Amino acid sequence: MKTVILVDGGFYRRRAQKVFGDIDAHSRANELSEYCQRHLHWHNERNELYRIFYYDCPPAAKRIFHPFLQHQVDLSKTDLYTWTNQFFNELKKKRKFALRLGKLAEEQAHYTLRPEVIRKLCNKTLSFEELTENDFCIKIEQKGVDMKIGLDIASLSYKHQVEQIVLISGDSDFVSAAKLARREGIDFILDPLGAPIKPDLFEHIDGLRTCDKAYIQFRI
Repeated sequence: MKTVILVDGGFYRRRAQKVFGDIDAHSRANELSEYCQRHLHWHNERNELYRIFYYDCPPAAKRIFHPFLQHQVDLSKTDLYTWTNQFFNELKKKRKFALRLGKLAEEQAHYTLRPEVIRKLCNKTLSFEELTENDFCIKIEQKGVDMKIGLDIASLSYKHQVEQIVLISGDSDFVSAAKLARREGIDFILDPLGAPIKPDLFEHIDGLRTCDKAYIQFRI
């Protein structure tokens, strides 16, 4: 069976970091490549890889005011900016990988308190005087990534370039694309990396699987 693997990059990086921790860009790229190969040999299958499409956004490079530090932060000089570019470069070197990059809505970017910190403030287990720099995170919305994934699913399905699509994502926005693929006779597999998914996704996929028990054990 000819298989294409679509990777929601932002989702993958967040889950991999939570489950396996911070590692260098080269190792994370190898980790992703090896993980995708597991889908080809799931339960002793010997599927043929068409390509791995990786969807993400280049890191932000603008200056943003930090409310706690009370000064502008140059995102182009952060460790995350350097790491992300290195990670993308490592993926570009790998055979059968293709990057599909969207854009970040940098004009709307801002620092905000982490959700768990807000909860602590509201239930009074944390006071404003106890806040630290690490209690803040940057919020930047992606633009164009979901659309690129949906268009590729439609194109691959209509042209019958593959027989199976594996989508690594936890987003329910792809229900319509999954329905289209199945109507075209494509075997549609969802891999949420162990994260819970919304009930409406079960109805429109042919299989749900995660190829590493570590993800399943780490549900949060």
